[in-house]
Amino acid sequence: MSAVRIGPYTLTNRLILAPMAGVTDQPFRQLCRRFGAALEVSEMLTSDVRLWNSRKSRLRMPHADEPEPRSVQIAGGDPQMLAEAAQRNVELGAQIIDINMGCPAKKVCNKAAGSALMRDERLVADILEAVVAAVDVPVTLKIRTGWDRQNKNGATIARIAEQSGIAALAVHGRTRADLYTGEAEYDTIAAIKQAVSIPVFANGDIDSPHKAARVLQVTGADGLLIGRAAQGRPWIFREVEHYLRTGELLAAPTLGEVESTLLEHVQALHEFYGEVMGVRIARKHVGWYLATLPGARDFRARFNHLEDRDAQGSSIRQFFAEQRSGPGSVDGTEVAA
Repeated sequence: MSAVRIGPYTLTNRLILAPMAGVTDQPFRQLCRRFGAALEVSEMLTSDVRLWNSRKSRLRMPHADEPEPRSVQIAGGDPQMLAEAAQRNVELGAQIIDINMGCPAKKVCNKAAGSALMRDERLVADILEAVVAAVDVPVTLKIRTGWDRQNKNGATIARIAEQSGIAALAVHGRTRADLYTGEAEYDTIAAIKQAVSIPVFANGDIDSPHKAARVLQVTGADGLLIGRAAQGRPWIFREVEHYLRTGELLAAPTLGEVESTLLEHVQALHEFYGEVMGVRIARKHVGWYLATLPGARDFRARFNHLEDRDAQGSSIRQFFAEQRSGPGSVDGTEVAA
């Protein structure tokens, strides 16, 4: 299989961390990179540069010291605002600009952004042409299969994207109306892949090495975006990459590795956000990491009341100590996915 290229960048494998608002911040992107993601797309940033002075937006800005290639996702519905946002992000260190036309959230769609844009093909063309003309870095696009099941225009949007100079396309295999329910439509992604010659990445429900291999086979996609399945499981990239390369399944991480990864992640959140916000944001990540372990629900209820970094760290260590000393447990125990 030939290497995947986005403009001048050749990816080290076919796995990309999908952008997720409130999740794919700098600490999480760095962790997923270490576990084998070839590209990590930043959280969605509004195209309205007047709003960038907020703390939330400042923390989502690209950082020039992050590994290359640095991809930043922008969202909006006005071609000139998106073009300006793209230019500003490139000045701040972005090396790939990703345009969001895939987010189904009401607060995004109600502003004629995200997947709502797929209803207006002329506007899609205007936006893509404006952004591509505004920057000299590759521009990528994230879409869904359509607005609803009666309006699956993903292939048409894909052709518009290719004609507009988009370097690569990611397709979430659901319509806007489907949100995140039901089965992802891999057959529709396959049809979109056939409609264009630019790289196409499949997205939606890719949660295991076997599923990753099947989606690549069914869709013919050039690569995969993994999103929700990486929450609390950043090692999914290592597992999928190994399976695609060798046909063999890696052993699941041991309790010790899960503990050390989680502690490292929580510490990075504290350092990145500061203690108050870091403590708050760590809570959801801890919930994801521990979801399959016995006693996790009771632990979370207690953990969510902790207010400082030291208490969080010692509480996590205590939880894992109890896991190891439980009935029949040893430290080498593999953690179920």
